[in-house]
Amino acid sequence: MTRVIVASNNPVKVRAAAEAFRKMMPAEAIEVVRVVVPSGVADQPMSDEETFRGALNRARRASALLPGDFFVGIEGGVEIKGSEMESFAWVVVLSGDTVSKSRTGTFYLPSQLVDLVNQGKELGEATDLLFGKHGSKLSGGTVGTLTGDIIDRTRYYEHALILALAHFKNPELYGEPVPGRAGNARGL
Repeated sequence: MTRVIVASNNPVKVRAAAEAFRKMMPAEAIEVVRVVVPSGVADQPMSDEETFRGALNRARRASALLPGDFFVGIEGGVEIKGSEMESFAWVVVLSGDTVSKSRTGTFYLPSQLVDLVNQGKELGEATDLLFGKHGSKLSGGTVGTLTGDIIDRTRYYEHALILALAHFKNPELYGEPVPGRAGNARGL
């Protein structure tokens, strides 16, 4: 049984992790456990670096609380680029001494959402206000709202998680020992 600890109580993040691990480890029985931990960053991270730090902090804090094989941190953020604001998320997966990471695709926010975020609203709250929704970050999210749910928040995170798990599926390509073999791909 492979035990995956997801550092969130958000059902979207938990579903995304469960799907990604099941797809990347189809021969394994996967148990997904959720734990709430602080990100150590602002509720709405406003830079790439702050967003990454939030995901890493979540994964590390989860690993300190519960036993598991993998620890997942997911953090959504925004960043001003020129006169526009982009939205994205970072995913961090820890296992043993290995830290793997990936970032979602990036999309740009309409000016009405940018204005609300700049007023101090979290992106999910801004989306709810602008589109008359409730709890959008627990379902399709901003990405789902803007794409008509062609890309929902679960799939958005799932793809980044799969990319982060590629490291664990191919450890020898990342210079790590392959279980059951002496040394590794670099001959160390």
